[in-house]
Amino acid sequence: MHSRPVMKKFICIFLSVLLLTGCGFGSDFSVETLQNTNEEEGPATLGLTPTFDYEVPESLPNILVDQMGYKLGSNKIAVIRGELPPDHFTILEAESGREVYVGEIEQKGYDETIGSYISYGDFTDFNTPGSYYIEAAMIGQSYSFKISEEPYGELLKAVLKQYYFNRCGLTLSTELAGAKAHNACHSREAQMKEEASIKKDVSGGWHVDEMGTRDMVKGCQTVNYLLLSYELYPDLFGENLRIPESRNGIPDVLDEVKYEIDWLLKMQDATSGAVYASVSSVDNRTAGYILYIDGITMSATIQFAATMARFSYIYQNYDREFATQCLKAADRAYRYAEKYLADVSMEEYFHAATELYRATGNQRYHSVVKDYLIQNPEPDMDNDFVFWGCVTYLATKQKVDVVLSGSVIQILMQKGEQISFASKESKLLVKADPKQSNHAVLLKDMSRLAVVDHIITNHEYATVLENHMHYILGRNLQAVSYLDGVGERNYKDIDESLGIMNQVDLNAELVLLLSAVMDDEMVVGEE
Repeated sequence: MHSRPVMKKFICIFLSVLLLTGCGFGSDFSVETLQNTNEEEGPATLGLTPTFDYEVPESLPNILVDQMGYKLGSNKIAVIRGELPPDHFTILEAESGREVYVGEIEQKGYDETIGSYISYGDFTDFNTPGSYYIEAAMIGQSYSFKISEEPYGELLKAVLKQYYFNRCGLTLSTELAGAKAHNACHSREAQMKEEASIKKDVSGGWHVDEMGTRDMVKGCQTVNYLLLSYELYPDLFGENLRIPESRNGIPDVLDEVKYEIDWLLKMQDATSGAVYASVSSVDNRTAGYILYIDGITMSATIQFAATMARFSYIYQNYDREFATQCLKAADRAYRYAEKYLADVSMEEYFHAATELYRATGNQRYHSVVKDYLIQNPEPDMDNDFVFWGCVTYLATKQKVDVVLSGSVIQILMQKGEQISFASKESKLLVKADPKQSNHAVLLKDMSRLAVVDHIITNHEYATVLENHMHYILGRNLQAVSYLDGVGERNYKDIDESLGIMNQVDLNAELVLLLSAVMDDEMVVGEE
């Protein structure tokens, strides 16, 4: 039986308090070249050899589907392009071509944002497991897709395992990594960029680009989203990723996060508590590669404080001693940043204070939280630090200011409504830009909506979340899947930069979206 985590129980109690104080609120927080067979009968060419310098335009299907597939019992819609579509569409078995379903096409009209006429083919009531494609007269065929009991389970594991493939300083075995196996990289000591004579062991962590860079800010951002996913949906995360730490009694997602946390700790200056920004690799013709440690920054320092505090209170159930070490490191970084507040973003400072308050209950942190919320009565939920800080403040078991918390919830709910409305206004059911290049914006919006949906379990929000997964997995105007290994038409065939799984920060937001979709499906299955 699926159960919501402790966070939701606390929020339910908290919302009951809000109701008594007048804040109305709901409950529960993927040409052939023609050759003439008779050369002697070929046309005369006057001795000239023709050249062809034009490109045949790529032909894309006008019936767009999620190329991963659809869950049994879920809403299932194909998006159809074309000004004058036929009245009906047909679903056929992928292998035999046998017709198994006929549905009506509903015209939705012209969408100026994407510059296309759009119609829908709804086959929600077709629930026979198998592999299929869709066909319509004058429109053509779709790519293939599956209908199954659980289309996204294996995908979630693949998305999470991407972090194992990105590990630096570790030999990846063929047994666990397959074709991505390689020897340990970037294991030698790194030198300070500003003082080459000072060297430091900073091995470990995740690569954030093809150059092998490891970045403090991106690392913290990634960890925060992964930890949020785990805290909201713990039932979805097991020990089946097949990484070296699997079957150690700790969920693999936390094992993977700890690999990054170990590196983050190495990036803290032992004397001051300040934190270095990144490690980069530069090829040298005589010495091979040289690792450079970029200097201390306030952004790296304060984000380190927030992330280490967050990890400490989640990880304490598995290793209290290590969790305490992380919390102490967080406090040292926070105290260093306080000496240079003029150089610290107030949003980042607020976030760090919320995490340290939740971890310790110390009122000095709570004062910072309350001061920020009083000075910013409409906190900007588009800002990651504000968003994380607000969610953490709502989830803490420490004493909170009921009035301020009620205001935060209302702002968060308003944000969810705005995102949902904008998505439904688009005939693609996703507010994509005309070039379909705003993945970062879409995933950020879905992280906000996932939290709101977790609070109130709204079917409308669940549908919006699911529509975004369909979009990412092929139900878009390019008919392309933006995830590795999925779909007949994949981003790797077009532009490597379009991928989501090869960007550690976006991939973490994808984990949250996938988790929210799977959790909603489990809840619906229980009802």
